[in-house]
Amino acid sequence: MCMDFKDLNKACPKDGYPLPKIDWKVESLCGYPFKCFLDAYKGYHQIKMAEEDEEKTAFITSQGIFCYSKMPFGLKNVGATYQRLVDKAFQRQIGRNLEVYVDDLVIKRRTEKEVIRDIEETFRTLTEINMKLNPKNMPLG
Repeated sequence: MCMDFKDLNKACPKDGYPLPKIDWKVESLCGYPFKCFLDAYKGYHQIKMAEEDEEKTAFITSQGIFCYSKMPFGLKNVGATYQRLVDKAFQRQIGRNLEVYVDDLVIKRRTEKEVIRDIEETFRTLTEINMKLNPKNMPLG
């Protein structure tokens, strides 16, 4: 199914929250021998819509009228909304032991002991915010 949010997107003001510069994120990983790459599972679809905004995403099918309760892909501000969420959730780690670009997370450390400790810290935060990871993109030992 493909949703056309063209009219809704025209009516919404642009969220100016900036996405990080991807080249800066990549460069910040240099010099770290231990890296753990994580991918959020269907990232945008894990963010609950504000209840008052759900009806704005309504669509009709032969089974009835439905609306999204989680943020669908294609809305104007999903990238900014998602980046704001992960920036806030991981604010204690970003730059220190973690880099985040939208739904991609990279834990970076100089020793195996440190990276294991930081994976545990990252998983605690993921659990707190109820964010799931894509198991198909998980590294295998």
